[in-house]
Amino acid sequence: MSVVGLSFGSPTSGSGFDVSTTVSSIVANLENVETPWKTQLSTLESQDTAISSLGTLFSTLSTDMSSLTDAEGIMAEKTGSSSNTDVLEITAASASAVAGTHTVEVTSLAATSSGYLAETKSSTDTISGSITLQVGSGTAQKISVPTTSGDNTLAGLASAINSSGVGITASVLTDPSGSRLSLVSGTSGANGDITVSANSIADTTTSSGTLAYTSAVTGADAQLTVDGVSLTSASNTVANLIPGITLQLLAPSPTETTSAGTSLEQVQVVIGNDNTEVESTVNQFVTDYNSLVSAMNTQEGNDSSGNPEPLFGSPTLSLLQQQLLGSLNTQNPNGYLDAITNSGDTLSGSINISLAGGLSLGYSGTAGADATEDTDAQTSTGTLNPIVNTSDTLSGSITIQVGSDTAQTVTLDSSDNTLTGLMNAINNTTDIGVTASIVTDSDGSSSLSLLSGTSGSDGTLTVTSSISDTSTQTIDVPTSSGNNTLSGLASAINSAHAGVTAKVVTSSSGSKLELISNTTGSAGALTVASSITDTTRSTTLDYNSGGSDINSLSSLGISVNNDGSLTLDASSLDSVLNTDFSSVVGFFQNANSWGQSFNTMLTNAGTSSKTGILALASTSNSSIESTLNANISREQSLISIQQTSLTAELNSANEILQEIPTELEGVNELYSAITGYNESKS
Repeated sequence: MSVVGLSFGSPTSGSGFDVSTTVSSIVANLENVETPWKTQLSTLESQDTAISSLGTLFSTLSTDMSSLTDAEGIMAEKTGSSSNTDVLEITAASASAVAGTHTVEVTSLAATSSGYLAETKSSTDTISGSITLQVGSGTAQKISVPTTSGDNTLAGLASAINSSGVGITASVLTDPSGSRLSLVSGTSGANGDITVSANSIADTTTSSGTLAYTSAVTGADAQLTVDGVSLTSASNTVANLIPGITLQLLAPSPTETTSAGTSLEQVQVVIGNDNTEVESTVNQFVTDYNSLVSAMNTQEGNDSSGNPEPLFGSPTLSLLQQQLLGSLNTQNPNGYLDAITNSGDTLSGSINISLAGGLSLGYSGTAGADATEDTDAQTSTGTLNPIVNTSDTLSGSITIQVGSDTAQTVTLDSSDNTLTGLMNAINNTTDIGVTASIVTDSDGSSSLSLLSGTSGSDGTLTVTSSISDTSTQTIDVPTSSGNNTLSGLASAINSAHAGVTAKVVTSSSGSKLELISNTTGSAGALTVASSITDTTRSTTLDYNSGGSDINSLSSLGISVNNDGSLTLDASSLDSVLNTDFSSVVGFFQNANSWGQSFNTMLTNAGTSSKTGILALASTSNSSIESTLNANISREQSLISIQQTSLTAELNSANEILQEIPTELEGVNELYSAITGYNESKS
């Protein structure tokens, strides 16, 4: 701490010193103790700004995901089109609509019953009497002309009808020839037909007698055929004859003449998923994700002034990155067994697994190499992916080329479609130039091995395999103690070369075994039958299909770049939406799906949850900031007290200094009086 000294010149000058400046210097020196607190506070406030900004980006990304994971959101939206919009249009397609094509023929449109009374010369003519009206099978009502002067006109009668609740709309239509009361049923179709059972309405102005009622239009239902089924509709606005679809009928279908005769033209109604909206939302998700990653990457460096960013080196930032990347790369399970309370429970039984496209037996091998001074020539060799049972049924073909020789294709014979049969078929193919054999690994699995008949680089094998194992794989729960558990079953499945990856996932609801197909797309769809039993609790663990054969974002055309950002291949996304829309829905919306898991991660990482990573970091900062502000406030109070005390003491001292010349003058005078010495004369 620096030292503050008093500077007041000659003490006998009487000028004293500047109390205000002196006190300010002392206070400034005392306030130095607050400097580290204020520095830490400034750092925390900068972190708060960064945390708030990241929280906003997490929230935006969460909104995108909510659109994709909401069962009634954009994934449920449908589009519709009509091949002849002169006949009918699609005016609405709800979430309950199912994508597909329907054939519609419109025989006739629905009609709404209407009629009118005979004309009067003027709309102001006085009328009298009553009319009894009925709509369909409803109650007949007698409606009288109002007797009040001015209301006993066609307009007054129309008002009485409209307020009666009979279900008819009345209005007065006027042209040069006169005025008429028009009646239109409020119910379209055959059930809305107007019946006039009694009519005594008369024009009393002209005494022309009763105004006769004329039925102009008879109510009729629309007649149409949907997918060959004859249907009717009371309205030309037809809802849910095709589930979730509202059609607006505009005209009867035109006739067309073919070799088979004359018939109504069929209108094709196509209901589709709203791929455009889904693609737009996925693209927005990628954009917002990249904004978040960019903001997080920025925090790992220095600002424009060369100073570290607020969250540089922060464990909060590191944890966020781990959570984000980990969740991004999480694979979507094809399905899972029922959860159990204790993952250590003893299990028994077996599980049967098969892939829709079969287990692909791809080829991997080594190239041949010519001899050198230090090495011998190497012969090209390779193997197909292993299978557990050599008796499994295989299908497909394998194409083999040795060096630059002509490639030869060997197709499995249905009479011996096993691994042994494939080996024999290859070895029996003339001039193929390879030897096939079956090798057994230490885990009991078997592979087809190929050995080139030509050593060196000229004998390098080029192999293309479309061989697949179409058999159902049966995996038993291990019987040994300690291995007959959920994790033991997972290990057994992963060792069985069944084309799936099994893993045990534990959450608050318990532990469950998830299965993930190693083949993407519809070919990787799993069919699973479980007879697994939790013998500890005597419960059967059924298999629950995830309803999606899409396992990762890459299947949607989304790839991860080196900096953690994403790139979307729009054409790949469009393709999978057109070919496997239901699996895309399952990828985002099914229980335990990637979409649900990623959305949960966003909540657990951001500021929307009190226990979110960013929320906890913000709360921690706030707590420290409160302590620092309290320390600063307390120190300021102490300094204020000291400042007041110092000011009083230094003012007193200053007054003494300023009085010294007067005191000295008094001493001189006293000295002169005593000694008779006069200083001024000396």
